[in-house]
Amino acid sequence: MNPPAKAAVLIIGGQAQSLVNFRGPLLKSLVGLGYRVIGAAPSLSADSKASSDLAGFGVSCRDIPLSRTGLNPIADLRSLISLVRLMRTEKPDVVIAYTAKPVIFGIMAAFLARVPSRYALITGLGYAFTGEATGKKRVIRSAMNLLYRLAFKAADKVFFQNPDDADTFRSLGLIPARLPVAIVNGSGVDLNRFQPAPFPGPPIRFLLIARLLSAKGIREYCSAAAIVRRRHPKAEFHLVGGLDSNPDALAPEEIERWTDERLVEWHGEVADIRPFIQASHVYVLPSYREGTPRSVLEAMAMGRPIITTDAPGCRETVVHGENGFLVPVRAAEPLAKAMERFIEHPQLIEPMGKRSLEIAERKYDAEKVNAHMLGEMGLG
Repeated sequence: MNPPAKAAVLIIGGQAQSLVNFRGPLLKSLVGLGYRVIGAAPSLSADSKASSDLAGFGVSCRDIPLSRTGLNPIADLRSLISLVRLMRTEKPDVVIAYTAKPVIFGIMAAFLARVPSRYALITGLGYAFTGEATGKKRVIRSAMNLLYRLAFKAADKVFFQNPDDADTFRSLGLIPARLPVAIVNGSGVDLNRFQPAPFPGPPIRFLLIARLLSAKGIREYCSAAAIVRRRHPKAEFHLVGGLDSNPDALAPEEIERWTDERLVEWHGEVADIRPFIQASHVYVLPSYREGTPRSVLEAMAMGRPIITTDAPGCRETVVHGENGFLVPVRAAEPLAKAMERFIEHPQLIEPMGKRSLEIAERKYDAEKVNAHMLGEMGLG
């Protein structure tokens, strides 16, 4: 399909850098197809690196007043009004929104602004839908259910990154019967940027990259590290990720206690995770639930074996015993045993890492994933 002259696509995200890290290949594909592409996120102009990278792709940058977490009716109404104004100014032919608030308010705004085509991408269910809903979480989940129902009534198609999330939304009655649903293999991974790297020498190093949220399994990772280090004191456990404002966020004091006890080495938030993957032997993500975990795909593309949970979104990335191991959710002891298998049988690391790379190339190549999405939207 050849786009109409100067046809415009607006893509809305919850964080400036995510437009580059998670949607960069998709944005470049759209520019290459001849579309006028606009990227919108909170404080985008203040992030000089993200805005510079996007400009290099040929993408125009726009700021939007949108809080990624929390539900404040007045602030959210302002976000909705601002998005409507942006769309009436830019006049996009297509809006693509991803993550919770951009999907909810972006799709509503696109309907109000009479944007012809409106697509939602659910990249994970997040805090409100993870675990038991009691107290404040129950209120948030009820509100999110209502908002998703309203947004999906105005959407033309919704994309999920795993079938479990789609089934959850269906069971909650959030998806109208007439709304088409498509399943894609996550956001894909840029195989040109994340390339196989040789393994370092001993000792065996484990790595977890995640926002510091309890639902990422960070407590289980540190508990497993304590178990393993009692029997294998030379093993190393590395943690990369920044503190977060999410209600599920870990307290800084908890991270400091783990580092003081030398259970893990915490590197904070970093701009480029590739050197950390290259310095590791095994990538670990004990998450409770994901859309499709991007960090796992990046580690696979760099040829690392994976330990992750038998949970929605995570289980799709591992063939148990081939490119790594699946472990139960919220269980430190099985996680520790999986880690020890690599320590006690280091000959597993290289062939499992090679298998990870093969799966990434076959299933998660960003070019293939984006071609699928563009085809589903009639933009390819």
